[in-house]
This record gives sequence, structure tokens and C-alpha cells, in this order.
Amino acid sequence: QVRLVESGGGLVQAGGSLRLSCVASGNIYAITSMAWYRQAPGRQRELVARISGGETNYADSVKDRFTISRGNNKNTTFLQMNFLKPEDTAVYVCYAAGPLYYSAATGGYEYDFWGQGTRVTVSS
Repeated sequence: QVRLVESGGGLVQAGGSLRLSCVASGNIYAITSMAWYRQAPGRQRELVARISGGETNYADSVKDRFTISRGNNKNTTFLQMNFLKPEDTAVYVCYAAGPLYYSAATGGYEYDFWGQGTRVTVSS
């Protein structure tokens, strides 16, 4: 079974930094891209950053403050968050795109997988 486990969230003052980690484990076939999304209370989930091969994409609101990377173990991704603002407060969720693993239940590969999320709170 595939798992995505995030860590690194917490409480930080505005202007501070946090580094989120996401590790994918299990019988993984391939991960083609990974991303971080976030969801604040009362708001829709939004894409924060995505990495695919050597390309990265960021939401305008986090450009020049956040950096996404993948570890040497390509099943890991990190999100370095600097100059945090109160509006960055949200649950940050890791996403991986595959073909991740073969599902006997569906008879095919699963292409999308989500973590449970890690909470980031930025105080003013």
C-alpha cells in the first residue's frame, strides 16, 4: 500500500521559516511529479508548488518565498517556506502523480495520491 506522509508543520511567527517534508512509501512503480497544496478554513484547496523533472511552478502568492525540491530519493519532496505570512496559515497537503502503483481492485494503475496534510499556523 502506498502512503504519503508529511511532516514539518507547526506554529511560527510572521517572517519565520518552516520546512515541510513528504515521503512516499510502499510498492511504488513511478512518481512523475509531486506537489504541495494547501487549504485554509473556508477556502478551496489551492496549488502552492509543483515539481516535475527539472521544472517547478509556484502560486503567485508564494513566489520568491517558497522553494519546492525533491530529495535524492525521488520519492521525497520538500517545501522550504521563508518569510511566512499569516495568510499562509493552512493545512498543507502533499500530492504525487504516477503511475504510482498497480491496483488489483481496479485492475489498473493509480495515478493520483494524496497525503493527510500537516498544519501550518503563522501568527502575526
